[in-house]
This record gives sequence, C-alpha cells and structure tokens, in this order.
Amino acid sequence: MAPQNVEITVKKTERTDLPIPFGKANCTPGRLPDVQPATVVAHVRVGAEQEPRKVTFEIPHPDPLLTRLLHDECSEHLIKLAADIAFGPEWKRVGDAMHGTLVLTRRGEGAVTVHRIDGTTHYIAAPVTEGDPIAELDAAAPSIAAEIRLTPGRCDPHAFAEAKKAFLFPVRASVDRGEQRVVIVSPPKDVQDRLIHYALDVCGLPTS
Repeated sequence: MAPQNVEITVKKTERTDLPIPFGKANCTPGRLPDVQPATVVAHVRVGAEQEPRKVTFEIPHPDPLLTRLLHDECSEHLIKLAADIAFGPEWKRVGDAMHGTLVLTRRGEGAVTVHRIDGTTHYIAAPVTEGDPIAELDAAAPSIAAEIRLTPGRCDPHAFAEAKKAFLFPVRASVDRGEQRVVIVSPPKDVQDRLIHYALDVCGLPTS
C-alpha cells in the first residue's frame, strides 16, 4: 500500500495500539502464494526534533494472521477467476422458509463445483435438494443455478440488533474437483431487506 499520513501523537504510555490497513492480497493465478516477510515503515518525530526519522518494524515471520488472511483471500480469488457465484434475484416464501437460487456464471476456464453453502449468525442455509455437489458448472457451460433455502437461525431480538455478519454466506467450491475453497457470497441490499422482514415475521417479532 502507498504511505498514509496518520499524524498520531504517542504520549508517555506503556503501550499504544495504532490501526494499520494491510490492503489486498497479491494473489497468483493457479495456486495459493506463500506469505512473504512483511515490515511496517514509519516516519517518526520525537520531542522537539524538526525532521522525522525512518523507523522499520519487522513483523515476525511467518505471521499466522497474515498467513490466514492471504490464504482466505487468494482461495476466493482462484474460484472467482473461473466463475462468479451470486444469489439470484428471485426469492419466494415456501412455508417457513425462503427459497432462492445460487447462480454460477462462467468467467474463466475449468469446471466449478459448489459442494456446500454454510449459514451465518442469523440464517441456516441448505440446498432444496440434498446432495453433493449442490451445483456443478461444466467447463463448457455458461451458467447454472441451484435452488437453496434459508430459515432463521436465531429469533431473539438481540440477534437482529447485532446483525453485522448476517448475510456473509460461506460457499465451499472447487475448480476441476481440486481443493475446496471458501467464497463469501452476499445477497444484494434489496434481497437482504426482504430476508430481514421475512425472518422477523417467522420469528413473531415486530417488522417495523
């Protein structure tokens, strides 16, 4: 990432935590990259000094958090090179469940298989027809859709008040039946609003 001017004054304290953005992962086509050594470079002016001094902080290598973040982001990147995975626009209520589709659209080479869709803090997700795989986009096919169903996972009012990750659905997919990787799929805002209204109704909670 390019340098960012933060202009933070660190007083005489034993510890000060400064948030640092790490940017996007540098992913490689065809495989997961290895995490590389990383450093944080700061330009610091101490006391009455006129000119800042350059200070380099080395991050212990390999850092487990950076390794996990790189693996997660680049795993998703490899799937997205082959196909786009998204929720379809049409949803309908069937009993106490909402039925919709998970749509795979061709972007690159390889057969893309969706093995599983996991739920979130608020919704239980499952295919309408049980089986593995949920959907498989043949290497020559432009797109395919699989029917899925959502039901509320929690009905307490506190859950709806803290719905920060309610719509981040982990989808486990692979290219050419290789290693399964996780892609986070979120429905568009209008669908999210419909799903919240539906879940409140099923849970017997006020909808307005």
